[in-house]
Amino acid sequence: MNNAPQSNVPKTLKELRASGWKSRSVKSELRSNLSRALRSGDTLFPGIVGFDSTVIPEIVNAILAGHDMLFLGEKGQAKSRLMRQLSRFLDPVLPYLDIPADFRGGSAVHEDPDRPITSVGKAFLAERGESAPIAWWPREERYAERLAPGTKFADVVGEIDPGKLASGASMSVEESLHFGLIPRMHRGIFAMNELPDLDDLVQVGLFNILEERDVQIRGYPIKFDLDIVVLFSANPSTYNRSGKVIPQLKDRIGSTIQTHYPRERELGIEIMEQEAAKGEGGDLGGEYPVIVPPFMKEIVEQISIAARKSKFVDHASGVSARLSIAVYRTMIASARQRAIRLNEKPAVPRISDLAHFHTAATGKLELDMMGSHQLSEKQVLDSIAAEAIKTVFGEYVSDHGLAEISEIFAKGVKIEVGDMLPSSHYEKLLKRVPPVWDKAFEVNASTDPAVRASCVEFVLSGLYAADKISRSQRHGTITFET
Repeated sequence: MNNAPQSNVPKTLKELRASGWKSRSVKSELRSNLSRALRSGDTLFPGIVGFDSTVIPEIVNAILAGHDMLFLGEKGQAKSRLMRQLSRFLDPVLPYLDIPADFRGGSAVHEDPDRPITSVGKAFLAERGESAPIAWWPREERYAERLAPGTKFADVVGEIDPGKLASGASMSVEESLHFGLIPRMHRGIFAMNELPDLDDLVQVGLFNILEERDVQIRGYPIKFDLDIVVLFSANPSTYNRSGKVIPQLKDRIGSTIQTHYPRERELGIEIMEQEAAKGEGGDLGGEYPVIVPPFMKEIVEQISIAARKSKFVDHASGVSARLSIAVYRTMIASARQRAIRLNEKPAVPRISDLAHFHTAATGKLELDMMGSHQLSEKQVLDSIAAEAIKTVFGEYVSDHGLAEISEIFAKGVKIEVGDMLPSSHYEKLLKRVPPVWDKAFEVNASTDPAVRASCVEFVLSGLYAADKISRSQRHGTITFET
């Protein structure tokens, strides 16, 4: 990368120039490093799943085109993560003029050693020449972001500093200014999340920066040749609403990157497992290890899919992957609690462990007030979960002929299940109805009683969701019968 060697790092401008370093813009830096990553076949965005043929090629085109970007998509579609990962294509470190604070108050920006933009930087370079000291700015610090709600003009662009005016500075010169976040990110990347929630005055300031790459505060046209990549994120329902974003700002954004939810359930499961494993609560190892049957993973992800299609949910808001991740972790926690209480290993999640999923799902979706009518959020969630179980169960019915089991219940058989019942309980109950136990084995071949118990609950819950049998719930246990 276009950057000083890690050993014998240049400490003065003379040494820097002798090292062969050349000044270049941030967009040129991104383009060069991205091109190198493409040639070498590197993974461009680690941890991003399902965007390889859709979103990522568009981001690559935007960087190669030298565009500022808007990431447009519903919540939980990795917009912020994609923006943050763009800093991977910056140089590891960047040289800047190391201007001390006692030199005219220092500089608020990381000045390019060849092309300083402030009067302080220009004066320092003129005075020190090639003996000017050089410091190094790591790429992790060259990315900054801001959430639009509550953001003021002074926060991101700047404001007249009353203290400097009191010291005799004129309002028409840069010495009177307090720099906001964008000027301070000169030679870096700045991201504004939820653009439509930004005040009109701030939008005008951003429009001016995108158009002229300069700063105007309170009408004073103080020119700075800012070198910065500006990124935005927005939800389509608000971004496309008239009056939320000024047309001039929309017109100046180079590329709009449309994100989306996983197109296949398998990709959603991959994301769910990947993200759940990162934090506390998603680890499947430890003293009480957890085995999650495939159909339980499918049901959890199907809950998110069903929610995105539900007439009771506001589709404009979206349902993020955080719903699946939170429900998955809660399901694992419930199974692990049972294992700890009963000293049963391994812990295997069952349908009854989803009885607690409301605690994780509440607040992860917004109800459509026209579609939900008098339904509470809990009732909507129960409806969505039942739909998810029915869908996944329907896929297994065709493979394993599970519908035959419903005939057994016509003979008056009752089966009681629950999240705190030991796995041995299921085996004893089902000795009277061997076909249920046998079919459970077909769903997930295993000799482990805990896995079979999970399969039994899946079969019974699926038959109930398909209206083949009935159930009653009392004190944490569920009884299935005709």
